[in-house]
Amino acid sequence: MTGTTQLTTFGHLTIEFDDRVLRPRAWTELQSAWASELLRQLPPGDVLEVCAGAGHIGLLAVAGTSRHLVQVDADETACAFARANAARAAASGTGWTVDVRHGWMEDALQPEERFALVIADPPWVRTDETTAHPDDPVSAIDGGDDGLDAVRTCLAVIGRHLASEGSAVLQVGDVAQAGAVAAYVDAQPELGLRAVANRTADGGALVLLARRS
Repeated sequence: MTGTTQLTTFGHLTIEFDDRVLRPRAWTELQSAWASELLRQLPPGDVLEVCAGAGHIGLLAVAGTSRHLVQVDADETACAFARANAARAAASGTGWTVDVRHGWMEDALQPEERFALVIADPPWVRTDETTAHPDDPVSAIDGGDDGLDAVRTCLAVIGRHLASEGSAVLQVGDVAQAGAVAAYVDAQPELGLRAVANRTADGGALVLLARRS
């Protein structure tokens, strides 16, 4: 790695990153907390995090469990930090294991892989608004014209790899995008997904997804 490495606290974890990856946002602890809450009720199975960045959201979600975590990111630097952060967390004693995969989320998973929980934190900033975030790597925040390009890819991946009784927690930018996600999955029955609920915070919104009945 090059650049100036920084450390920040995310929940009880110490997370390492630099300016080539998205800085962990405090509000996204809500995503980890919701995922952790769901894991207490979900059947056995692995956890998948796509667009994982430095890995903090998924790591905090599985902390205290024995779940295996698969993290995927298209950026090699992000994956290097995710591995370092997983190793640091493991050194403090954990009951879970982590597999970090570098690649496009559509390609990094085997067709037969299924996950009890999927965590997705894709870029969701509209392209014409990325200049309002000069400290963030554009590739980590640019979600296309409506901010939902990567979100739709995440939904396709969730549709293929979510277990029959599983859940997914998807991060978006605001209530309007959460509504757009609900409308999209309703209009795409082949995904086999439904939006169950959403939660908002000062910084973004989360959508809970499950299999259609």
